[in-house]
Amino acid sequence: MAAPVQITKASELHTNTGQTEGMIRQGAIIDKSDNLSASVMIAKPHSFSAIHHHGPQDTVVYCVRGQGAVVSEGGKKKQVLEKGDFALIPAHAEHQEINDGDEEVEWIITRSGRVPVIENLGGWGQS
Repeated sequence: MAAPVQITKASELHTNTGQTEGMIRQGAIIDKSDNLSASVMIAKPHSFSAIHHHGPQDTVVYCVRGQGAVVSEGGKKKQVLEKGDFALIPAHAEHQEINDGDEEVEWIITRSGRVPVIENLGGWGQS
């Protein structure tokens, strides 16, 4: 038999998830499915995350509002996401989120694991 449908209300979002300095990550669907998890990421104006990866988890990002960027490839590639854009961040891909604008950025993040994995690094190619 299929599991029941579950709803997470906006008022139930929480920050009891892995965090990356510079970003606010709010858990939405955490530890409820064997195959995926979902969260909201808010980046304040002129902020950036630590360089990190998500271990064995693929990550899909959807930009709800604002304009932010994902930096990857050892800091050499910067890709901008605007409202309505999607990004795929493959498992183990080192990256950094950046909001160098004057408005907040909000992304919906879905990962291929029951609980989000966030491995903060000391720099590009470092553990």
